[in-house]
Amino acid sequence: MSYPETPAPGVRVHPVAGAPLLCDARQEGLAGDGRTNDQPAFAALVDRLGDAYAADGRARVIYCPPGVYSIRDAGTVWRTGVSLLGAGPGATRFVLSNAGNRADPTPLAFYTAKEHGAGPDRHLAYCTFADFEIDGSGVSSADYNPLAKGLGLQYVVRGIFRNLYIHHTAATGMGCDFLQDCVIDSVLVVGCGRLDNGTELGGAGIGVGIGGWGSVERLNIVNCSAVGNATNGIFLEMQYPDALRPRGIRIIGCHSQGNRFGISDWGANGLIVSSCTMTGNLEAGFHVSAKGTTHMAGRAGVLSDCVIDGNIRDGVSIGNTPGPYTVRGNRISGNGRYGYHQCDLGEVGQVPAENIVIESNDFFGNAADAIRIDRPMRDATVLNNRIRSNGRQCEPVTTGGGDSVRYSERSLVDRRATWKNDGHRGKLLRVGNRVAVVAANNDTELTLAPVRPDSLIAWSGDIPPPGARYELPAGPPVRAGITVNAAVDRAAIRGNRVWDGRDPRTQSHGLWITERGSCLHCRIEDNDFGGNLVAPVRLDTPPVGGRWDRNHGDEDGD
Repeated sequence: MSYPETPAPGVRVHPVAGAPLLCDARQEGLAGDGRTNDQPAFAALVDRLGDAYAADGRARVIYCPPGVYSIRDAGTVWRTGVSLLGAGPGATRFVLSNAGNRADPTPLAFYTAKEHGAGPDRHLAYCTFADFEIDGSGVSSADYNPLAKGLGLQYVVRGIFRNLYIHHTAATGMGCDFLQDCVIDSVLVVGCGRLDNGTELGGAGIGVGIGGWGSVERLNIVNCSAVGNATNGIFLEMQYPDALRPRGIRIIGCHSQGNRFGISDWGANGLIVSSCTMTGNLEAGFHVSAKGTTHMAGRAGVLSDCVIDGNIRDGVSIGNTPGPYTVRGNRISGNGRYGYHQCDLGEVGQVPAENIVIESNDFFGNAADAIRIDRPMRDATVLNNRIRSNGRQCEPVTTGGGDSVRYSERSLVDRRATWKNDGHRGKLLRVGNRVAVVAANNDTELTLAPVRPDSLIAWSGDIPPPGARYELPAGPPVRAGITVNAAVDRAAIRGNRVWDGRDPRTQSHGLWITERGSCLHCRIEDNDFGGNLVAPVRLDTPPVGGRWDRNHGDEDGD
């Protein structure tokens, strides 16, 4: 027995004429030859298919065969029910340019609240963007324009962004906000934010504004890579100061390398970041703060099972969040300053961060302290961490010059040097009025960090001439496994093993409470502080109240 076809409410059995469900872009007026401006035909096709979806409720797909599609001097306003598919990055390429209209930011596709009235009741739905490349290197302007993105969509429901390569856009590569029931999968963003000087809005690889759908925004960002983007590799930013911080967002299996910040939480609630790699980022691998437009930091997130290695400053940097936050089961190693840094960002009247958990992480090879607390904390838990062989920035004041010294874009070589491996990591190198930051070193060569993401140059000025005299400051005299440099109340520091098993040792102490720091009513129990360079503990401010019990090493000065 056959049954008559019954469409869903609002959906016609037969699509309207003149708007096929699958359109070949070449047959609809796009040339794809790299010379013809395909933007007018592209925009007209999107409008026609959008109108058809509004009439019959049947979603359409634009397929762009292999080719180079030149998009010049105007962006395309996207429509609900329209998807864009290519033959794969490298095969289907959209090349953006605004040479004929520098005032236009020329994204490939955009739909925003400000420009087009997007909102919860006027959202995009049933849109997939997959299997193509966006080259934004041809877009320029006198002033930075945050709309100069590859994709700039707001209020999207059931959207899929998959297998995209977006690179060298003037602003954020993929800057899409308020995504509900959406997936960003296998997106590669490289060198985006070209015109961002580091202080502008956006300039990221993948940037997602949040806070447009209430307390829950269901979004998965998976298997993506962000390399050499001007600000963040991947970040979430709260957009409305009076809205609820949304739950429901996950970043899983991503790689973020060589950006200013690797992955940042600027306002989510309960963000899950898992199984990611964050390496070589200039400021921090993972970053939580209120640096966004609404000055709301993320809270109650979970960072787990990640590799956070070789970032130029901090591995994990958590700033002015009220807490809680959990950092569990990560490898945090080889960073140019601290492994974990509870930051003091200098705001007036700051409240202590509450219920921060640092658990079962492996800290090793960081340049200074493994865990550094510079902001007041209350009810923190530091539990079962392995903290070993940190404090690598141990070399004294160093100067040199003459015929043994040579410079390049990203290095200094002194053939007469005998430096300890990574003994200068994280230091500021001075050569006359030029400066650069040391990313790593061996016995005779300093490898320098780029002056900004995606740069081939490390120097603040010209490359120094051969033989020019250089200066490196001394490393910090105290380089502890755990440093308390702020008021810490009711914390539990328990079950940690803090030691230095390398030769030579560089981690000076297991635990250091500075003159500025304090431990009030804390429980410091069952830790192993033995085997550090100078002493197990250094208490410039003795703990007050609480318990200090069964800590190996503090009783014998090992």
